[in-house]
Amino acid sequence: MKLIGVTAPRENPRTEGMLARLALCTAAHGLTLVAWDETAAQLTDMGIPFRPGRVDQADALLVLGGDGTMLRAVRDMGQSPRPVIGVNIGSLGFLTSVTDSDLERAVDCLARDAFTTSSRSMAACQVVRDGKQLGDFLCLNDLVVRNGDSGRIVALEISVDGGAATPISADGLIIATPTGSTGHSLSAGGPILHPASAAFVITFICAHALSARPLVMPDASLIEVGVVRCAGPVALIIDGQSVMMLNPGDRVQASKAPNSVLFIHLPGYDFMSLLHHKLHWQGVSFQSSAG
Repeated sequence: MKLIGVTAPRENPRTEGMLARLALCTAAHGLTLVAWDETAAQLTDMGIPFRPGRVDQADALLVLGGDGTMLRAVRDMGQSPRPVIGVNIGSLGFLTSVTDSDLERAVDCLARDAFTTSSRSMAACQVVRDGKQLGDFLCLNDLVVRNGDSGRIVALEISVDGGAATPISADGLIIATPTGSTGHSLSAGGPILHPASAAFVITFICAHALSARPLVMPDASLIEVGVVRCAGPVALIIDGQSVMMLNPGDRVQASKAPNSVLFIHLPGYDFMSLLHHKLHWQGVSFQSSAG
């Protein structure tokens, strides 16, 4: 790899220091930074040399930030996906699995092609109103249909592959990809899926039925969520960022997207170890004694 795309949130107070470190180590390895939009403006302000361009002109994309920055970067790639690696300067950072102290190691691995990759599936989402498609979204983590500012419950109908519609009253529901199963869905009581799982998770938010439990569905399924009624506004939220307001009668359709995202991992990456670190799992160590 010779051309490394970089994107970072300008509002993060740690961004400038990280960009300065990135400039030093990429130059030492003979790599060229490619930047656009606000990151290009910040590099210009800092006097750091880079090649103005787009993500599709880079060999890989390095994201400085948290999961929100990574989600925006993946959506901005659109139909020009590039292998992506995230360096966490946010909070929890499931998607940005490289710590800030490992930035130089990450650049060294990119320069030597010393890394592994994993393919992450995405979900495609459409909104249908009165027989017409109004919205078309891609999400890496999840899509959420939920009540708006009123806090009133919403009546929804869920069907899978055209089967019988199942009614549910709740604050809403989450349809998560395997990558997104460690996000909003996990907070709502959903299971953790391995990123390579061929599945979606449907997790209800404060359902008015004790029997309403998370559902794991094949990602070959077409999941439809119909808005039956709600006393207040209903929102469709994509990856916690894009929002579209829904009306009674609207249907949200979710299926596996044809394109996926290739995540770069440094040597030694292990999903279970990542869970242990991020979720602060604690084990019990045993010592054996002889005699």
